[in-house]
Amino acid sequence: MIKFLIKRSLLTLLMLFGLLTITFFISRISPGDPAALAAGPDASAKMIEIIRKEYGLDRPIIEQYLIYVKKVLQGDWGKSLHSTHEVLIDLVVYFPATFELVLVSMSLAIVLGVPMGITAAIFQNRFIDHFIRIISVSGVAIPMFCLGLLLQYFVALQLNLFPLGGQLKMMTDPPEPVTHLILLDSLIEGNLEVFIEALHHISLPALSLSFPALASIIRVNRSEMLETLKQDYIVTARAYSISLFRTVAIYALRNAMLPTLAIIGLRFGWMLGGTVLIESVFDWPGIGLYAVDSVINSDFEPIIGTTIVLGFMFMITNLIIDLVYSYLDPRVRDQI
Repeated sequence: MIKFLIKRSLLTLLMLFGLLTITFFISRISPGDPAALAAGPDASAKMIEIIRKEYGLDRPIIEQYLIYVKKVLQGDWGKSLHSTHEVLIDLVVYFPATFELVLVSMSLAIVLGVPMGITAAIFQNRFIDHFIRIISVSGVAIPMFCLGLLLQYFVALQLNLFPLGGQLKMMTDPPEPVTHLILLDSLIEGNLEVFIEALHHISLPALSLSFPALASIIRVNRSEMLETLKQDYIVTARAYSISLFRTVAIYALRNAMLPTLAIIGLRFGWMLGGTVLIESVFDWPGIGLYAVDSVINSDFEPIIGTTIVLGFMFMITNLIIDLVYSYLDPRVRDQI
């Protein structure tokens, strides 16, 4: 297990380095002059040149790359041309909101998706199975940003059941930051009013973000459960009058969950990327909205920093999934 962790850690560092390199060169060769955007429309050519020299944009691209890598290794992720803030500080400020949104969305997808997949498999080709399959197909067919806009229009504007966006109301003071996750911090503080308000605000964006993952989990879990329920040991367990709940929850689900865990890991990474769209739709103050503003302003350092953080979270999630996978399947554990 230790050897596996060391190998995966080195591979993660190598992939992060590759991700940093690719993102750096793509951002540098993309059209647009970030120095001119930072200087403003009324800036003179001399002012633009001063900004270009200040941020090292006048140097050859290879030299810019080597300087940037050296600074990143030293903990300096550069400054934003648009806000003039340190990128690392901005990422620390914006990331908790994104992580909270993704955590709630994935929890919602797992809590709903796994039981629905099991139910669809048990009641195969009955009404409830067809209904659940409609949900799973809809999750794949409907883009998450489109679902978000529909929920905003019908649920927020027409029915006035949920707010249009944001984490809290403008006049609400957030709880004392302990974990920097508003839902958790409000519980730690014992402020149920803020907790309910934050839960109210996160509901629509979390539902929109979780819907594609929910659909994938349902489809994979249903398919695996159908195969597992046909296995000899399941048929034997039922023949010995072991209850359906015990047979499904203890014996069948453990094997059926292995491919489901794989899709959860993949969907978590895609969900991190999907926050860019959802945060823009719901004005959610997270790293996705920060990335959109950076792209609009051709702000290179925040774009690279955002990509590294999201890529790192995706890799760590898949490492955790692999470890859980090895725990559930002794054959994988022996290979490790």
